[in-house]
Amino acid sequence: MIDMNDHLFKRLDLLRHRKPAHFEAKVRLEADLNISAKQIALVGAPVDDGAGQKGCLMGPDAFRTAGLVEQLKALGHTVTDHGNLRPADVGRLAPPNPVLKNFGSYAGWTRALHAKAADLGRRELFPIYLGGDHAMAAGTVSGQARAAAERGRPLFVLWLDAHSDFHTLDSTGSGNLHGTPLAFACGLPGFDDLLGAPLQHTVDPNNVEILGGRSSDAAERDMLLSRGGGVSDMRRIDEEGIAGLMRPFLERVRAQNGLLHVSLDVDFLDPEIAPAVGTTVPGGATFREAHLVMELLHDSGLVTSLDLVELNPFLDERGKTARLMVDLTGSLFGRRVFDRPTRSF
Repeated sequence: MIDMNDHLFKRLDLLRHRKPAHFEAKVRLEADLNISAKQIALVGAPVDDGAGQKGCLMGPDAFRTAGLVEQLKALGHTVTDHGNLRPADVGRLAPPNPVLKNFGSYAGWTRALHAKAADLGRRELFPIYLGGDHAMAAGTVSGQARAAAERGRPLFVLWLDAHSDFHTLDSTGSGNLHGTPLAFACGLPGFDDLLGAPLQHTVDPNNVEILGGRSSDAAERDMLLSRGGGVSDMRRIDEEGIAGLMRPFLERVRAQNGLLHVSLDVDFLDPEIAPAVGTTVPGGATFREAHLVMELLHDSGLVTSLDLVELNPFLDERGKTARLMVDLTGSLFGRRVFDRPTRSF
């Protein structure tokens, strides 16, 4: 027979000495994480001349303010902040097409970021490039491609974006250069002035996957598809599910011993959850779809570099978008709420 008084006193003693619930959850979380600690290099790229609306130059510091460094360190990673870059001096550079806006600034940023990315890509580091508008990816992706080629490995690119950003300097109608970086990185003609010479190490368009697309002009769509670029638009995501689309791409990266660069644009997300972007397109990825992408990328162990782009804090709601982008980065680097195995107690 159970002595109820003794049982009650034991329960009270357990309650008195029990750690707070949040402490126990933290312990379980840390025990369940299977994270390979990385040496992370943060690089600020306050690029603001490629988009049609000003404000992205505040993006790098908004990511820092939203706790990016603290998030990564809490997951066991080492973080070195390289500060914010400055564009290279390109002198007076005439645009090859009069519709182009801020072409000299675009070239200066591309040269600075290309050199930085090529240098970081040669080392055992994981670079995170903090934007800045998506024009910055002309430098980050091309620099990572150069480093990958020097290591004898192909670079793959996962482009998480509402737009394909595959315009050339001749095909763009708006002249906003954040719509051209992927075309440049893939070696389309007409971009020689960006680096002052032809791009030597290009990304094979067959190694590009655009996920979440829902706004592309006919010209860039035709150029992308004719060159073999992969596109999984939001309708395809709705029909097939985001995990089913991600896995074949990740399997190709692994089969070819590739390095994977992820370029995450705020407008990949639905504007209801991420309003801080000047190019909002309804019908984007949901909160859980976006986290699932990052969780699958983490589980793959294939990602070697990351862009966080198009955050415009001027358009944000009390830091809502910045915090979400930091949260997504945490999922990429191993943050989970629960582990997957089912346990019995």
